[in-house]
Amino acid sequence: VSCGFAQNKEISSLKEGDKCPKCEGEVRSAKAIEVGNIFPLGTKYSKPMGLFYSDKKGNKNPVVMGSYGIGVSRLVGTIVEVHHDERGIVWPERVAPFRVHLLGLGGKAKKFSEKLYKTLLAKDIEVLYDDREEKTAGEKFADADLIGLPWRVVVSEKTLEKKGVEIKRRESAESEIISSPSLFKRLAAGRQP
Repeated sequence: VSCGFAQNKEISSLKEGDKCPKCEGEVRSAKAIEVGNIFPLGTKYSKPMGLFYSDKKGNKNPVVMGSYGIGVSRLVGTIVEVHHDERGIVWPERVAPFRVHLLGLGGKAKKFSEKLYKTLLAKDIEVLYDDREEKTAGEKFADADLIGLPWRVVVSEKTLEKKGVEIKRRESAESEIISSPSLFKRLAAGRQP
């Protein structure tokens, strides 16, 4: 339909291929997500509350009311519905609960991971730090993909041998090992207003 007319399938008497009641274009079915609600309340509450207005002729009339709202939980569900892949959520950076998922992979990496975590926080970079010792590296990677924060930063004995950390964007298959100063520059450059 060219006029923008839309109805929920559950309440519509129209079906795909019918003519639009506004522009007579062809009605088609499409997937949508209901984020907000509109409830026409009419005069159900205004009359008992004595909420009236005077028209041009001075006649008192009950106010016609409506309730409009956006559900926060629906917004989160919408983001996940639109931004995901087979491994989990892919949070857009502007609305992600954290920007960085820091994975410390035990052993010698623990001390450096904790220092890096504190430095990220001091630089006002929101970080979720996975310091669980009972989980394998594979489990931590799978959890990081499932949670889907924009940046994954890994500290391991392997990255420390190369004098850096592994950084990866959630939506990318490629990772690279960079120094800590380069990490801070990369994260600062990627910060969106």
